[in-house]
Amino acid sequence: MMLIPTHHFRDIERKPEYLQPEKCAPPPFPGPVGTMWFIRDGCGIACAIVTWFLVLYAEFVVLFVMLIPSRDYAYSIVNGIVFNLLAFLALASHCRAMLTDPGAVPKGNATKEFIESLQLKPGQVVYKCPKCCSIKPDRAHHCSVCKRCIRKMDHHCPWVNNCVGENNQKYFVLFTMYIALISLHALIMVGFHFLHCFEEDWTKCSSFSPPTTVILLILLCFEALLFLIFTSVMFGTQVHSICTDETGIERLQRTKQPREQSGSWKSVQEAFGGAFSLNWFNPFTRPCQPEIPIDKGLVRQVSSLSDIDNVETAESQLEETKDRDSVEVLDEWGRGE
Repeated sequence: MMLIPTHHFRDIERKPEYLQPEKCAPPPFPGPVGTMWFIRDGCGIACAIVTWFLVLYAEFVVLFVMLIPSRDYAYSIVNGIVFNLLAFLALASHCRAMLTDPGAVPKGNATKEFIESLQLKPGQVVYKCPKCCSIKPDRAHHCSVCKRCIRKMDHHCPWVNNCVGENNQKYFVLFTMYIALISLHALIMVGFHFLHCFEEDWTKCSSFSPPTTVILLILLCFEALLFLIFTSVMFGTQVHSICTDETGIERLQRTKQPREQSGSWKSVQEAFGGAFSLNWFNPFTRPCQPEIPIDKGLVRQVSSLSDIDNVETAESQLEETKDRDSVEVLDEWGRGE
């Protein structure tokens, strides 16, 4: 029996015996879809806390510096309702993105019994991840922070302390959209407040002293402008990824490993939950993806050994620029490229 050449970073074999199943723990029983998920990463937890702190700081300045002291009650009520609703949806989206399993592959399923149950035929291969001892499905990548292979992994975002993958991309898109909206809303209100205070006595514009009021407004303005730029860019990038059905990692691999793309509208419906409706903007509704079979996409068909070598070469060139065995793309906000 001739074995397929293995690569330094990943084992790819036809036969289950070569996958060294004795080094793998029995696969855990898969939990139900929607089970709470939390990554114990110190940097990610700190970034998530900072995110909540900045949103709550914006809430404080908007309410206690600009809206409550205002004598225009209609202006205060309307803007207060809009801003608080958007802030609530942003934080809810953040929680869902952080606490939702992004599409983790069952850990330790590279056992002899499981591989034999796949009944591999000539020309079929399976990919093994040496990090989490799992059979890696097509379009899955290993995240060194989550320590799992993630289906359709786009990148690992420290601001939500989680990977952005198949199951939580909707929540991440909504998070970036609502943060961009409240940032824009805050900038507009700060502009109106400055104009109003220049026309009247500064002591009547806020319950705080004029210097304190100016400092709080300037800090909010800086925060809102910064987050507006970052979240708008991330929102546009994520929408483009969904429409083209191509993750951030796959864009880096595109020139080396072309892949057939599905229709853009179908990809959008799968990501946001069926036909267009208000539920697309609701962080409490899940994408309408069926429960993923445990063996979905595990077996890959190749026509020759050279096809495997081509795939390995393309992926290894990307992996060599990353954290060795793992493939990880971090967004521009934090531990980025």
